[in-house]
Amino acid sequence: MDEIQPVAAARFAQVNLVVSNMERSMDFYRLLGIEVTEMPEPWKAHHQQVTSVAEKVTVEFDSAASVVNWASTWESGRTGVVIGFAVDRDEDVDRVVAAIAGAGYRVLQPPHLAFFGARYAVVEDPDGIPVGIMGPIDDSRRRLPQPPG
Repeated sequence: MDEIQPVAAARFAQVNLVVSNMERSMDFYRLLGIEVTEMPEPWKAHHQQVTSVAEKVTVEFDSAASVVNWASTWESGRTGVVIGFAVDRDEDVDRVVAAIAGAGYRVLQPPHLAFFGARYAVVEDPDGIPVGIMGPIDDSRRRLPQPPG
């Protein structure tokens, strides 16, 4: 196969979520502590924005076979996107997941110590988009999982 040459140096800069109910979605993401820059009427029901102040954003690619290493309840063969949010402490993962579950949202992966050394959970937003909640990574807790099949 020929080597693929990029046509431009693109930088990851944005994620757009197309939602079915803006108010419900904003309520969900506010449970995560996300600060939303609200648009004026009449756009408020159609577009909202969150600007990250993260120093670094990582884009990771996982095969449908390997995702079970960090989300054991992931449906076999399912593909898609998981949006990741970081919290400052392990106990914050539990608190956020409890608040989200208490508000009636689905927990896809309860909080657990993931192989990459962080307390981690996956919840589902109102439109079924998986959302990862990750505590700080502690290298002393890392372990290498078995690769799939």
